[in-house]
Amino acid sequence: MEIRAPLSLVRPLTEKSRFLGAIARKPIDRPPVWLMRQAGRYLPQYMEVKKQYTFLEMCRLPEIAAEISIQPYAILGVDAIIVFNDILIPLEQLGLTVDFNEQGPVVTPAPRHERDIRALRRRPFDESPPVCDSIAIIHRQVGEHTPVLGFAGAPFTLACYLVEGVTSKNLRYIKELVYARPDLLERILETLTETVIEYLRLQIQAGADAVQIFDTWAGELGRTEYRRFAMPWQKRVIEAIQSEGTPVILYVKGSSPFLEEMKHTGASVLSVDWRIPLSEVTAQVGADTVLQGNLDPTALYAPPDVVSRRTRDLLDDCGRRTGHIFNLGHGVLPQTPVESVQALVDTVKAYEYGSL
Repeated sequence: MEIRAPLSLVRPLTEKSRFLGAIARKPIDRPPVWLMRQAGRYLPQYMEVKKQYTFLEMCRLPEIAAEISIQPYAILGVDAIIVFNDILIPLEQLGLTVDFNEQGPVVTPAPRHERDIRALRRRPFDESPPVCDSIAIIHRQVGEHTPVLGFAGAPFTLACYLVEGVTSKNLRYIKELVYARPDLLERILETLTETVIEYLRLQIQAGADAVQIFDTWAGELGRTEYRRFAMPWQKRVIEAIQSEGTPVILYVKGSSPFLEEMKHTGASVLSVDWRIPLSEVTAQVGADTVLQGNLDPTALYAPPDVVSRRTRDLLDDCGRRTGHIFNLGHGVLPQTPVESVQALVDTVKAYEYGSL
């Protein structure tokens, strides 16, 4: 009979060993916690930096991006640091211009016609992009025991921004390709997939301990279209990266109809939005699937005591003793009270799995 020592008598876990332990479904003391958009406009410290630089400057200046990335780690005590960057920056490797205004991102010229789409060419990265220097700086400043995450947009989501040119409510132009010229859309996805793979590999070489793929717009597809224009391209990226030993977290907003498809990609972790309880997600994809999520970001507008209660309820409902990374179902929203975010982090860190 094997006798296991209580976790309280075992050497405390580092943040990295807890994070990677959750992914590997090893015994850990509690779920690790980090938040999408944990570095951003709700933090006064971020707003002070933002007064001095444009958004793109903050992404492209490694020392500044590293400072912003570390802020929530230093202020809130989250267990992982995701590098400050934007998913659209790799589109510049296709000869496009990425900019930001008050309404959001702008990609020019937006290739919507066959001639322009066929003219798209991927340019390999001649040198490491600034995000790689940011990751290296973060590691130097926080040490080797804190996990640092890289990320990229999934091919379909990048295709949406590329074709639409701006943030769109109905995705008119990309949907025209979906239904009228799927061959052209697949040509775009092929180019973007190779770009994403190279971009993530460079981040891993710079020191990223894991990477997340954001497929924010894939949830706007029907199941048939998802299986053609989202899932296969996610899978190609994931297989390429995980074959080299780095875990990949796959996030899809509007994930509920596509849980089986997400699992089929082979991602190390499925990050799901807030629309379905994690206990139901487990029932669909199995207890062997590692999950991330999934508190509704708007819940953080509630007072800290309410946030703490909802956080504990979510952890109890999840019903796991490992294989769960606590996160939101999407990113932290502007004007979110810092006190409520702190209550979430503190509650997760106080949650004990007990002996396994």
